[in-house]
Amino acid sequence: MRNASGNGFDSSDSFAVSGAAEGAARLHDIPPSITPSHGDDSHLLSRIASPADVKALAPDELAELCREIRATLLAYGHQHGGHIGSNLGMVEATVALHRVFDSPRDRIVFDVSHQSYVHKMLTGRAGAYMDPNRFGEVTGFTNPDESEHDQFVLGHTGTSISLACGLAKTRDMEGPGSGIGNVVAVIGDGSLSSGVAFEGLNNAAEQGGNLIIVFNDNEMSIAGDFGGMYGPLARLRASGGTAQPNLFNAFGLDYRYVEAGNDVSALVAAFEEVRDIDHPVVVHIHTLKGAGYDGEETHADRQTASASPVSFDSPTGVHPTDNVNHSEPWHSDHCNLSDHEPHEGQCEASHWQNPDAAIGKPDDPRKHYGKMAMAALEPRFAAEPGLVVISPATPGSNGITHEFRERAGAHYVDTGITESHAVAYAAGIARAGGTPVVATTASFFQRAYDQFFQEMSLNRSRVTVLDFLGGLSGSDNTHSGAYDVTMFSNIPGVTMLVPTSARDYLADLAWATAPAGSADAPAGPAVIRVPGEAILAAERDATLLPVTGGQIADRPQSASLPASASSASGGISAATVRGTVSVTAQHAGARHMLDWRVNQTGSQVAIIGLGNAYPLAEQTAAALSDDYGITATVIDPRQCTSLDSDVLESLRDGHQQVITLEDGQLEGGWGEKVTAYYANHHVSDGSRNPHVLNFGAAKEFTDRVPLGELNERYGLTVEQVTEAITRCF
Repeated sequence: MRNASGNGFDSSDSFAVSGAAEGAARLHDIPPSITPSHGDDSHLLSRIASPADVKALAPDELAELCREIRATLLAYGHQHGGHIGSNLGMVEATVALHRVFDSPRDRIVFDVSHQSYVHKMLTGRAGAYMDPNRFGEVTGFTNPDESEHDQFVLGHTGTSISLACGLAKTRDMEGPGSGIGNVVAVIGDGSLSSGVAFEGLNNAAEQGGNLIIVFNDNEMSIAGDFGGMYGPLARLRASGGTAQPNLFNAFGLDYRYVEAGNDVSALVAAFEEVRDIDHPVVVHIHTLKGAGYDGEETHADRQTASASPVSFDSPTGVHPTDNVNHSEPWHSDHCNLSDHEPHEGQCEASHWQNPDAAIGKPDDPRKHYGKMAMAALEPRFAAEPGLVVISPATPGSNGITHEFRERAGAHYVDTGITESHAVAYAAGIARAGGTPVVATTASFFQRAYDQFFQEMSLNRSRVTVLDFLGGLSGSDNTHSGAYDVTMFSNIPGVTMLVPTSARDYLADLAWATAPAGSADAPAGPAVIRVPGEAILAAERDATLLPVTGGQIADRPQSASLPASASSASGGISAATVRGTVSVTAQHAGARHMLDWRVNQTGSQVAIIGLGNAYPLAEQTAAALSDDYGITATVIDPRQCTSLDSDVLESLRDGHQQVITLEDGQLEGGWGEKVTAYYANHHVSDGSRNPHVLNFGAAKEFTDRVPLGELNERYGLTVEQVTEAITRCF
């Protein structure tokens, strides 16, 4: 095992696995496609309908239950995908929790609740992981609508301790009548790095009373562990929990350490010791992320992978591994992205596993455009020492590959699961004259809303934000990006750009990150909404853009932009668009970036499609032409920060209708601003006040609804938009 010199310790004996049962079949004797059949009493898991069934098992059956759960998780990952790595590491801990505690009277709060798959199996939902026909019955996170054993809908991170403090406070105030027993917060898999987790620890120590914090320390975040707290945690592991400083003791909290975090018997004993405790306590358990993956050689620097899995005799399906405690987390694991070649230990790829059916498919928009942005920024590093890419813990999901991170060196910073810090940190870099680029998922940016207002916008900090997965998607209800436009575009001083092609995306990035002092650089922060599925599909198939064919006239580039960025075309050549006449004058610099682009001039109807909804604008225009002989004006606004009054005024002549299309929340969104413009600038000649129709999403949470179904629900289809337009004539 390698010496973790970067953390100042040697933990060559830091992980050991022991099992409570002997003679059980090895996990790798079970092909991944075979799991225990639900209802087959020969398998323990099939007989678990509630935590009471876990309590009824004989002690020597617990390890067999863990083995069956692990086999089920591995098969589920191959067939359905999901957050498999952290759940494989939490098998024994979750079995032990339900063996010792009495859910739902004892309240267990999972954080990040993507660690709750095993909890769901043990609380009546095992069939949803064993039967492919039932995979859609459960979400990837806890959800009270599914079970009384789930306390909250939690898809983000760091809040379990705060939530647990609230549950415990009410219990202590109301006494026995509250119906609440022990309160347990399960945190880990990188979530302890969140600032709110430390706020919770601070409150827990002051509040007192029964509160049990189970810290799942698997030596990983989503990618590697980053931050000063991980050295002391590593020394705690290496010392068996005795080293100082102990950050939990520093808060005034009691502390227990369990080295054998994948030994169900050891965990049962540890939890029994703290059950009904009268003060807050942290139980620090050392688990192995991805425990049970087959151990095949997957490192890119080895020519061939092992043809067969490593054999082992652990009855729970966990075997020793040397893929832990590397000196550089991002350099230690040669998996290319977060969904390739999962294995045990410090493995970013085990965090999220795509199903086997997705292997070999083209990159999704996040990875495609993320890689494109990094490729545009990387050549600038040598000449721009202040250019820094910041990712709050989710690089691989957004195309920030291991190879890029290694080449970038100090130009790349992973702050851990700390969106608030990441944005404030970027504002500090900008204040010093640097050029920060913060990249993560739209729904995660909600966690930094205060920093967007204060540190970034109020201070006019030159921060560039890459907003991934913005707009409608089939995501679960905790990861929807349908609210990003309403969030970003209404912050004073923020410029939100919404490109509709790779070429515009790279041009927007070049403009937003123009070095400090450049004549045409933006005066403050810029948010770039990374294109989504509809845009990428249209770039791969130009017939999806029937008006322009994807060939859009170039807009002027500022000569002051870096050549490596301003010349990036993304493979899209410039061409004159048929019938295109720009309504606004051409400007250079910042003002030009906010001009709307008219891609087809027409009459009667003007269709303005924002971002991912732009292909729908062209498709609707084509349908109006083919079916009704109407040549519609087609407009790409390119941004949602401000309205182009020149364009809107020009539409008064010859246009009875203005249609706005957006793939985000309609209420408080962008399209309503166009409606308000005409309402607030009413002219006496009634024929010059066009009727405005807005199309967008309802103000609601959606959970794993396919994108096509959402578009149907919100009227965002060619047939529905065309019908609404023609009905008004």
